[in-house]
Amino acid sequence: MGFFKEVNKKFGFGLMRLPMNGDDVDYAQTSEMVDIFIENGFNYFDTAHGYINGLSEAAVKKCLSSRYPREKYLLTNKLSSPHFNSKEDIRPLLLSQLEACGVEYFDFYLMHAQDSGNYGKYKRCRAYETAFELKKEGLVKHVGMSFHDKAAVLDEILTDHPEIEAVQIQLNYVDYDDASVQSGLVYDVCVKHGKPVIVMEPVKGGNLVNLPSAALDIFEQLKGGSPASYAIRYAAGFENVFMVLSGMSNLEQMRDNVSFMRDFKPLDERERAAVETVRAVLKSADDIPCTSCRYCMEKCPKGIAIPELFACMNALHRHGGWNPYMYYERSAPEGKKASDCIKCGTCERVCPQHLKIRNLLENVAQTFEK
Repeated sequence: MGFFKEVNKKFGFGLMRLPMNGDDVDYAQTSEMVDIFIENGFNYFDTAHGYINGLSEAAVKKCLSSRYPREKYLLTNKLSSPHFNSKEDIRPLLLSQLEACGVEYFDFYLMHAQDSGNYGKYKRCRAYETAFELKKEGLVKHVGMSFHDKAAVLDEILTDHPEIEAVQIQLNYVDYDDASVQSGLVYDVCVKHGKPVIVMEPVKGGNLVNLPSAALDIFEQLKGGSPASYAIRYAAGFENVFMVLSGMSNLEQMRDNVSFMRDFKPLDERERAAVETVRAVLKSADDIPCTSCRYCMEKCPKGIAIPELFACMNALHRHGGWNPYMYYERSAPEGKKASDCIKCGTCERVCPQHLKIRNLLENVAQTFEK
């Protein structure tokens, strides 16, 4: 557990949802966000080879590694299934990631998005063993995994690989007792195996920030922090959690997040009661619980913008009006509408939320394509 001493605070900058200028990252704003983050005493950054179609790693180099000495920050990257097909592919891939990020080593290298569907590939390619070989070479300091599946699958992987040093899981107050995501049970497996936990999706892709009015009113009665503050502090309050990631997309989010995590305090009794009430409100809603991770789009043979179409459906459900229809037309050009889904199911096999995407797209098509 020596890396605990390396982590300045319990809060990390997830580089998956950076501010954009059209199709490119807004490097000026991202650099300013990095500056605020480091100036407030934080040092943990998280990226992956496929984030923002490769632009996340480029942003690391332009906004972080070229501007700060290496000892000022910790950097996590990942070994993602789409980018290797054999053991021999892994080392060259890692070297290309190091070059893209402008660093000589990664503090953490995670086996990415492990589930029952891809774990067999990682075993066949001896990915775990190879990662620890890279650690011996000094190219990686710590080897871990990120996980998107049921608790029993995690138990199997950690039993096979007790050498794993940390596990990154989805954990937030909505998913904690969710039967499909099983965040609480997955966390318990980490505790059982003595693995420190990194939390992703503490605000569920923004869903726990952009709350319906009935839920927002509950937090406003506390006369305290933002909706994000309660969600992130909830996740950070678990004993085995040493890091909570937030995929901040603008300066406002960065300033808000560092304000309450700079001197972190767990939720008090009144705040926990409010979170439980908000959870009940959200559980009764009909929103599609998509986090916009976009893994589904990487696999969709039709190129359908699934997260955007689900966002239109949620916006219509929450607010009504004509705007969702306009945005649907912009997000779903000819050939890429919800009705163009060929029902191959590849999206559902990679969805961390285990959504029945094919059925949901049918509902979207019936709503917006009348």
